[in-house]
Amino acid sequence: MKPNSGTLVINIMNGGKAEAYEGIYQCTARNERGAAISNNIVIRPSRSPLWTKEKLEPNQVREGDSLVLHCRPPVGLPPPIIFWMDNAFQRLPQSERVSQGLNGDLYFSNVQPEDTREDYICYARFNHTQTIQQKQPISVKVLSMDSLNDTIAANLSDTDIYGAKPVTERQPVLLTPTGSTSNKVELRGNVLLLECIAAGLPTPVIRWIKEGGELPANRTFFENFKKTLKIIDVSEADSGNYKCIARNILGSTHHVISVTVKAAPYWITAPRNLVLSPGEDGMLICRANGNPKPHISWLTNGVPIAIAPEDPSRKVDGDTIIFSDVQERSSAVYQCNASNEYGYLLANAFVNVLAEPPRILTPASKLYQVIANTPALLDCAYFGSPKPEIEWFKGVKGSILRGNEYVFHDNGTLEIPVAQKDSTGTYTCVARNKLGKIQNEVQLEVKDPTMIIKQPEYKVIQRAGQVSFECTIKHDPTLIPTVIWLKDNGELPDDERFLVGKDNLTIMNVTDKDDGTYTCIINTTLDSVSASAVLTVVAAPPTPAIIYARPNPPFDLELTGQLERSIELSWIPGDENNSPITNFVIEYEDGLHEPGVWHYQTEVPGTQTTVQLKLSPYVNYSFRVIAVNEIGRSQPSEPSEQYLTKAANPDENPSNVQGIGSEPDNLVITWESLKGFQSNGPGLQYKVSWRQKDFDDEWTSVIVANVSKYIVSGTPTFVPYEIKVQALNDLGYAPEPSEVIGHSGEDLPMVAPSNVQVHVLNSTLAKVHWDPVPLKTVRGHLQGYKVYYWKVQSLSRRSRRHVEKKILTFRGNKTFGMLPGLEPYSSYKLNVRVVNGKGEGPASPDKVFKTPEGVPSSPSFLKITNPTLDSLTLEWGSPTHPNGVLTSYILKFQPINNTHELGPLVEIRIPANESSLILKNLNYSTRYKFYFNAQTSVGSGSQITEEAVTIMDEGKEDWKKEIVNGSRSFFVLKGLTPGTAYKVRVGAEGLSGFKSSEDVFETGPAMASRQVDIATQGWFIGLMCAVALLILILLIVCFIRRNKGGKYPVKEKEDAHADPEIQPMKEDDGTFGEYSDAEDHKPLKKGSRTPSDRTVKKEDSDDSLVDYGEGVNGQFNEDGSFIGQYSGKKEKEPVEGNESSEAPSPVNAMNSFV
Repeated sequence: MKPNSGTLVINIMNGGKAEAYEGIYQCTARNERGAAISNNIVIRPSRSPLWTKEKLEPNQVREGDSLVLHCRPPVGLPPPIIFWMDNAFQRLPQSERVSQGLNGDLYFSNVQPEDTREDYICYARFNHTQTIQQKQPISVKVLSMDSLNDTIAANLSDTDIYGAKPVTERQPVLLTPTGSTSNKVELRGNVLLLECIAAGLPTPVIRWIKEGGELPANRTFFENFKKTLKIIDVSEADSGNYKCIARNILGSTHHVISVTVKAAPYWITAPRNLVLSPGEDGMLICRANGNPKPHISWLTNGVPIAIAPEDPSRKVDGDTIIFSDVQERSSAVYQCNASNEYGYLLANAFVNVLAEPPRILTPASKLYQVIANTPALLDCAYFGSPKPEIEWFKGVKGSILRGNEYVFHDNGTLEIPVAQKDSTGTYTCVARNKLGKIQNEVQLEVKDPTMIIKQPEYKVIQRAGQVSFECTIKHDPTLIPTVIWLKDNGELPDDERFLVGKDNLTIMNVTDKDDGTYTCIINTTLDSVSASAVLTVVAAPPTPAIIYARPNPPFDLELTGQLERSIELSWIPGDENNSPITNFVIEYEDGLHEPGVWHYQTEVPGTQTTVQLKLSPYVNYSFRVIAVNEIGRSQPSEPSEQYLTKAANPDENPSNVQGIGSEPDNLVITWESLKGFQSNGPGLQYKVSWRQKDFDDEWTSVIVANVSKYIVSGTPTFVPYEIKVQALNDLGYAPEPSEVIGHSGEDLPMVAPSNVQVHVLNSTLAKVHWDPVPLKTVRGHLQGYKVYYWKVQSLSRRSRRHVEKKILTFRGNKTFGMLPGLEPYSSYKLNVRVVNGKGEGPASPDKVFKTPEGVPSSPSFLKITNPTLDSLTLEWGSPTHPNGVLTSYILKFQPINNTHELGPLVEIRIPANESSLILKNLNYSTRYKFYFNAQTSVGSGSQITEEAVTIMDEGKEDWKKEIVNGSRSFFVLKGLTPGTAYKVRVGAEGLSGFKSSEDVFETGPAMASRQVDIATQGWFIGLMCAVALLILILLIVCFIRRNKGGKYPVKEKEDAHADPEIQPMKEDDGTFGEYSDAEDHKPLKKGSRTPSDRTVKKEDSDDSLVDYGEGVNGQFNEDGSFIGQYSGKKEKEPVEGNESSEAPSPVNAMNSFV
C-alpha cells in the first residue's frame, strides 16, 4: 500500500502469479469518528485457453441447402471476440445470405457454388492477453446441380433419362433461435441484443416488430443485415414480446422472444452526510429501486447495525434512520447496502455531531466591483454547528437589510438584483448560533457603464477611395478601456492601409478585399460593448441602362359637368416609364348595389385625359383609371369621389321571357331579372300578364316582387298563351313589353299509331311504315316516333332466349323507318309509339315479321388431330350463327412444300350433319393447308383456315437422344434439316417413375437468300467473268490437243494436272472433263441444279470431299478418269431420266469448279 494513501498496488512484474491474487477486496478507512468502507472490488486474472483438438469432417452440401459452421471458441476471461478469415488472413465476406451469429457460428441461409473452399477458419481474439487463437480450417464443398447431373449421366445407360432435381426454392426456416418462442432476460441500462437467422431460398429478409407496442425511437438499431435487433439503455418499459419475421417469395416464418428487463439496484435517494449539533434531530434516507425490489440493510462503522453498539438516539425504520436528541458520541459513519440477485449499492454517510461556534470563511474587507444596473453578489461563506443564522447590514450603524430589493441565499450570499450608484458602500455579514456570533465586512463599488456614443455607420465607397469609421466612447473614469477593431469577426489585415486612431479606423486606397463588416469592441475589467458597420466597395457608377416598365397609375381624378345621365371624368397620367401609354381603361363601382365590385366602363386613347361617361339612374358611381403601355397595365388609380344619380322609371323590361308548363294543368312563366343598376330606382317589381291565344280577349295580370318566375294554375292541357312581363319601380313603369307565345303543360299522348306495316328488304334489313296520329291526341309538342323491336326466336334452332328489346327513334312527323342489323332466318316483333315532351304514348299492336335465310358464319372451330403417315383427323363445330338451314360443309386443302409454295387444291363436300372427317392417302411428312366453311341455300359463309403436318416415316430415321439438366425447362435442337417434319419426345424420371409426352413440328424452309443475293453484287459478276474466260482458254487448249489425236495416258494427264481441284469443267453437263475420245466418255448424271425459285437446298450445297465423289461412292474407269456424279447425296441414282431442263445456277457452277 502506498504511503499516506489508501491505494493498494499489486505488482507481478517481478515475479508471482496473478492467480495468487484472485479474490474480493474491500477498503476500510477509520479514525476516531468512525469507519467508512468501499465497494467490493473483484480481481480475476484474464485467461486465453487454447482450442480443444477435434476432428473436423469436410462438409458436403447440396446447392441451395442451408449450412452452419460451428466455432465453439474456448471460454476465456473476458470472452473473446470472434471473427472468420481465410488462410490469407482476409475476412470472409458476409451478406444477407452468409453472416456470423452472436455465438460466433457462421450461418449460410443457402449455399452457392462459390461457397466451396477449404479454409473457413474461426479466430478468437483475447484483448486482455493480446493473443489470437485459431481453430482448424473447415472444408466446405457445394455440390451444384450441373455437376450432379454430369455425374449421373456418365453412369447411366443410353436408354435412361434421369437428372438430379433442380435447386428447389424453399420457405424460410429459422436456424437460430429454434422453436416458435424463447425467453430473454436483460438488465436495466444494458444493451439488449436479439438475433434471428433464417434459412431459405431465395434468401429470406428479416423484419422485427414489438407486439402491442412500438420499437423505442432513437434507441433501436439493426445490425448484421437486420438479423440482430439492438436496443441500448434498456428499461423496464422495454419488456415485452419481440417478433422476428423471416420472409421470402414462398412464405414466411416467425419467432417470438419474450424479453424481461430486470434491474440491479439503483439510487432514488442516496444517504447524505449529516451535521448535527448536540440535542438536534435528523434522519438518513436510503432509497433504491430495482427488479426484483432490493433489500436495504444498514451498517455503522462497517459493522451491521444489528450487532453494532447501541445508540439510544437512533432508530432504524426500513430505508430510514431517525436521529433524535443526538449527542457527540452519536458521531459515526453509516453504510447503506441495497442489494438484489443482480447486484448491490453501497453508500457511506457521515453523521457528525458537532458543537462549533460560527466561523465566516469569506476574507475580510473583500472588494466587489459591478456595473450599474447589473446584479451584485456579496459572499458570506460560513460554518458552525448548530447552523448559524445570517444577517446583513449596510454601513457601520445601518439597520438590518430586508425587502424585495435584496435576495438572501442559503449559503449566506447577499444578492442585489439591480445595483445602482447609491448601492456603493460597506456591507456587514453577521453569523450567529447559540454558541457565539461573528461578523465580516465587504466593500461594494458600483461603476458607470461603458457606452459608445457615436457608432460606426454603414459606408459605400468606390474603389481606391478612403473611408473612416468612428467609434467614440464614454466610460467610468476609474476604469481603463481598451479598443479593438475586427473585420468579419477576425483580426484586421496586417496592412499599412489600415490606420487605427483613438476613436476611429481609417482605410486608405480601398480595394474589393476590404468589403465586409467592421466591429469596434471596448473592453474594461467589468464590461464590454461593441458596434458594427458594413463597408461595401463598388465600382465607378456606369451609365444607367434604360429600364422599361409598366406605367405608374394615373392620379388626381376629378368629376365635372354632373348631369342626370352623364358626367365628365379627368385625370393626370403617371410616369410612363420609358414606354408610351397606349390607352386608358375606365372602370366604375356601384356602391349602392354591388360595393367592392369594379366593372368595365370604357377606354380612351393614351393621348386623352378626359372622357364623357354615360350614366344610369339610381347608381352611386365611383371611377378609377388604369394606364396601359406595351409592357402591361398599371395599378388602378385611387377611386374618384362618389356621384349618386337620380332615380327614374325602368328603361327596359326583363329578357328571355318563356311560358312552359310543368304539369298538364299549369303554365310556368319565367324571365331574366334586371341587374341592380338596371332598376333605375328603388322598389323594383314585375307585372306579369297572360291570356289564352285566340280564346281570351282580356289580359290577366299580377304584380310580383323582384323574382324571376310565376306559376299560373288551372289551365287546359297544352294550349297556347300570350305572355308579357313589364318592369316597374317606385317611380313608374317601363315601356310596354313585347308579347311571347307559350304553352301550358303537356300530357302523355292518347292514341297509338295505326296501320303498322313491315317490308323485309333482305335477311338483315326491314322497312316499317305507320299512319301518323292526329295532332290533337298528341297533347304536347310532337317529338317523333319510337319503334320497339325484338327477336322472338331463331327459325333454325327453334330455341327461345332472353328478349332484348331494341329502340329506334325517328324525329318529327316521320311515318317510316329502316330497321338495320337484323339476324337472318329469325322471327321478330315490333310496335310503334308516338313521343311528346311529356313521354311516350300507348304502343301499337305487336307486328310479327320474319327474315329470310342468309349465309352462315364461319364454323366455330376447326381442329386437326391424330396425325399419321398418310392421314389427318379433322373435327369442327357448327357455325355460331347458321343464319338458315345448313346444307353442307365445303373442305378445300392443298399441300405446302418447303419453300411455302402451294400445291393443287382439292375440294370435298361434307354433309351438314357431320362433325368430323378422316383424310387418308396423304403424303407423309407434308404440311397441308385447309379451308373450311359452311353453306346454306343462299350461299357459302366465311371460311376458317388451319394447317397441319403428317408425321415422318419413323422406319427411316433412328431416334436421337439428349440428356438435359433437370432444372431446365427448354432445350435447343441443332443440326435439323430445313422443311422437314420431326417428332420430339420428352421424358422425365422421378419418384413416381418415368413419364413422357410427344409432339410433332416442322422446320422452316432453307434460306437461300444469302447465296442468291450475291449474284447481284459487282464483285461476284466480275469473278464469274474471270472464271468464264479461264474456262474458255482451257477449252481451247484442250480442243487443240485433242485435234492432234490419240488417247493420252493417265500418267501424262496426272503430271499435267497435279491438282484435281482445278480440272476443267465441261460446258455441256457440268462434270469434270476427261481427256479421252468420244467412245470412251460415258454419260454422267448432271450436277445438282438450283430450283426455279433460286433457292439452294442444304443437301445440295455441302462441300465435303465425300460429296465431291472422292469417298466410297467415287468410281474410276480403267484409265483412271473420274466417273462419279457430282452431287450432295451419298447414294447412287439411275443415270437416265434425271436430266434437268434448267440451266445450272451460278452458285452450283462455282461450287462445281472450285
